[in-house]
Amino acid sequence: MGTRREHPGRVRLRPGGRTLMTINICFHGIGDSSREREAGGERYWIERDVFLAVLDEVRERPDVRLSFDDGNVSDIETGLPALVERGLHATFFPIAGRLEESHSLNPSDLRALRAAGMEIGTHGWAHVPWRGLNTQEQQRELVDAREALAEASGGRIDDAALPLGRYDRRLLAQLRHREYRTVFSSDRYPARSSAWLQPRYSLTAADTVATVRHLITDRARLADLRSRTRSAVKRLR
Repeated sequence: MGTRREHPGRVRLRPGGRTLMTINICFHGIGDSSREREAGGERYWIERDVFLAVLDEVRERPDVRLSFDDGNVSDIETGLPALVERGLHATFFPIAGRLEESHSLNPSDLRALRAAGMEIGTHGWAHVPWRGLNTQEQQRELVDAREALAEASGGRIDDAALPLGRYDRRLLAQLRHREYRTVFSSDRYPARSSAWLQPRYSLTAADTVATVRHLITDRARLADLRSRTRSAVKRLR
């Protein structure tokens, strides 16, 4: 996050006991998008110079939390050195079924992230939506992937990022039952720091430092209100 080395599950309070709001920013790939393995996924890759400028923009923002989805190798090649240089913290959500792929993070990379003080969460086994899974699929995505990533990274996996941002109340109940500490979605609005379900802004190739500055400074956005409404519908359906 924009603050330095703060635990991702910690509740932060304003003076007087009011809960702080958090802006979660999520990266997917940095630099060469030809490494993307899914159709359409290249739109979530950002240029290296933009990535570095965004980190500089948020480095003194205690209300910004950073995360990386999909476990692309650019996380370790570009993301980690830039974070360490700026004293920043982030949570990385790799995909367990891709640990042996050449363009993905491998177990050694995950351990290097942990050694640098980063958090590791789970993004599932095969990057498929978790909503509507049968019992066998739930076991693989919610349990087996978590265990594989824990073993590969040498530490506990307490947090999850919802693949493709899809969820409903049944899935959330399953994740609570399995005692995930925090669950991150792709809903685009600020979060209470203490919330179990954390919405995030996923950056895309179209984003710039200016658009990110707008996200973290303009809190009267109509788009945020619409996203809150959509999230409420998902949690109830």
